This record gives sequence, structure tokens and C-alpha cells, in this order.
Amino acid sequence: MSKTVIKIENLSKIYRLGEVGTGTLSHDLNRFVRMNILGQDDPYAKVGHVNDRTQKAEKGELVAALRDINLEVKEGEVLGIIGKNGAGKSTLLKLLSRVTSPTTGSIKVKGRLASLLEVGTGFHPEMTGRENIYMNGTIMGMRKWEIDRKLDEIVEFAGVAKYLDTPTKRYSSGMTVRLGFAIAAHLEPEILVVDEVLAVGDAEFQKKAIGKMQDVSTNDGRTVLFVSHNMASIQKLCNRGIMLRNGLVVLDDNIDNVTKEYIKSNIQAKSTQLDLLPRKSGYGHTAKFISGEVLNSENTSTGNLRFGEPFKIKLNIEALDKAQNINVGVRFENTSDVYISSCLSGDSNKYYSLKENSESSIEISFKNFSLTPGDYKVTLSLRVGKVFIDQLTDVLPFSVDEVPYNPDNEHNGAWGLISYKPEWN
Repeated sequence: MSKTVIKIENLSKIYRLGEVGTGTLSHDLNRFVRMNILGQDDPYAKVGHVNDRTQKAEKGELVAALRDINLEVKEGEVLGIIGKNGAGKSTLLKLLSRVTSPTTGSIKVKGRLASLLEVGTGFHPEMTGRENIYMNGTIMGMRKWEIDRKLDEIVEFAGVAKYLDTPTKRYSSGMTVRLGFAIAAHLEPEILVVDEVLAVGDAEFQKKAIGKMQDVSTNDGRTVLFVSHNMASIQKLCNRGIMLRNGLVVLDDNIDNVTKEYIKSNIQAKSTQLDLLPRKSGYGHTAKFISGEVLNSENTSTGNLRFGEPFKIKLNIEALDKAQNINVGVRFENTSDVYISSCLSGDSNKYYSLKENSESSIEISFKNFSLTPGDYKVTLSLRVGKVFIDQLTDVLPFSVDEVPYNPDNEHNGAWGLISYKPEWN
């Protein structure tokens, strides 16, 4: 049985917005004695505040970046940490890396921990790449001979051999990230903590980095904590995930379930009403989508289709001004943001003309197009020529169930993104 290498109990991190002090010396001293000597809660804290970025901050308001986090991570586990901006992901990693200390609770870490939290973490800009490698290795507790043994691998992985003896202040952000990750991954930490800085690197480096993290986890049995907004990378690398919301762990499950729930929570339109959704500047002035729904084979509005079932998408469009030659577009994506297929009415020589202050209904039938079981979302567009007049992304979520549409047909499961029946000769 794998041993626990990270144990977090009742962890909270509170920040005060605006001025740091309470406003008076006596209150500051009282708070210091209560919190740091007597171990009590802040006597001047306001009750019930959470980290809601949409609300205007009050002077001196206390915000809980993390609240009552309890978590255990096993040796060799690859844990994905996901959530919206401001959910507390980076705060959690900073607490684990001891960049900052918790307000309440405890963190127990067994083994050496290497972290890559932001571009240039732990680098001195006046020192060369070589000097920064030795400095970082020393901070991590490595001996000089250990760093010597890994130096060539680090330089080759980072691709900075030409600039190894150049001060890192002259490095690009991509070069800095490559070198920082190479140091963190190759100097044999038992625990590797990586924030979403890998997004700075190019596609080739991201692929190498994901491969390296898989290697250190699978072959070396090291633990990896990975924060990213790229669900494809998270699903490829991690076997377990936690989702944070307003400083709380709202889900701790296998990575597929966590990513599905996260993406579902980000889909804009849970209902069929589209007219109230925010538009980009300039969209929706001539014509716009006001509602939409997915219809099953019985012409009933639904969020669940059976595998292989013909379906329709019904769209209601409002014209605020006279509009001619409108080309309507529908694009399908799965919940990992993988683009599956799209169609335009113009491909079938269907262009629509709408009168001023009128509403029109359009139905698109999908009879010979089958999505495999899974969760999906739709992007809708209206354009005249190449100019968009309205566009909505991540709307009309629906699922395709494993249950086949026609039970008389043989059904041995489905793979890939779409299902089709070719002719066999």
C-alpha cells in the first residue's frame, strides 16, 4: 500500500484586503496575541466572507483564499488541481511550497519538494543559467556531485546549451520556464509541484514536459501536483483530481469525473435561453440568437440523446434590423474542448433574410451524423459573408448515452468522436 507523502488538515488561508493593520495599535497587538500566542481566531474578522472576485471589496475586509482543506496525497500519485481563476489553486501550491504560511491548519510533507509556480521562480536574474542550476539544486538539498551528474540532462532538456553562461535576465519567458522545469524535474525531488506556467512554453516543450512528468511518476514513483486550465493535459497526465471553488474542495474523484464536472460548470447556458448571455462587442446588434434547444427523435426538447439517435437543433433568431444572406453555423465540441465537427447553412446553399423587428425559427436535422457516448456542447454563429453578427460559445450542453437508438442492431460499444457506417465491398 502506498504511503502518504502529503497530509493537509483543516487548512485555511485568510487575506486582508486594503490596509494591512486594523487601524489602531491596540487592536493590532490584541489580534497578534489572540492569533499567534493564544491560538484563537482573528477577533476582528468579519463572518462568512468568501473569495468572490465579482464583489467589490470593503476596506479591511478578510477574504478566505482557502477554507478548511483536508487532503491526502499518496506516493506516486499524479494529482490534478483545477478550478476557475481565484479558486485558490496557486495559494494551495504556495502553502505546500512554503512560500507563505497558513492562517490555520497544518501541512505535513514527507520528502524533498520542488516547485515551479511562476516564470523565473527561484532564479536570480544576474546569475547565469549554470549558476542558477547549482543554486536551485543546493536549495533543494542536493550535493554538488549530484547536480554535476544531472547537469547535461538538464541543459539538453531545456535546450539552452548556447545560453548556459548567459545571465538569465536575458532569457525569454519560454527559455526561463524550460530551464526552471528542467531543474525541478531532473534534480530528483520526491514531490514535484507545477503550476500552469507550462502554458508559456511552445507545443513541443509542453509535450516533452508532460512526458517527463509521466516518466517521473510511473517509472520513478514520484508524486506530482499539477495545476492547469488545459483539460486535455490534465486528463492525459493525472489519475486523480480535485476541483476548487471559492477556496473549498468541492470534488475529489478520478480525473475524468472531475474534469467533466469542471467543464460542465463553465458551460454558459444551462437552459435554452440565449438572449441574456453576454456578447462580444459589436455582436447581436443586427440579429441574435434568443433561444435554442436540442430535440430528440420524438421532437422533444432534451439534454440526453441515445447513441445513434437522429436529432435536431432548433434555433430562434431575432432580427433587430433588416438582415439579408445570413449564414447560420453550428459547431460541436466535447467537454475537453476538442473540436469535432461543424456545418454552415451556406454549405447547403441556405441563406436567410430577416425583416426588421422579426423573429424566425430554424431547425437543423442530423440524421446521418452520430456522436459517440459522452458530453457535448455547441457553438452558434450568424454571419454575413465573412463578418460575424452574432456568436455564442459553449452553449446547449447535452449528453449521448450508451443506450443504442435501435436495440435490434448489434452494438459493441463506441470509440473515437463520431460514429459512421461506411459501405463495404
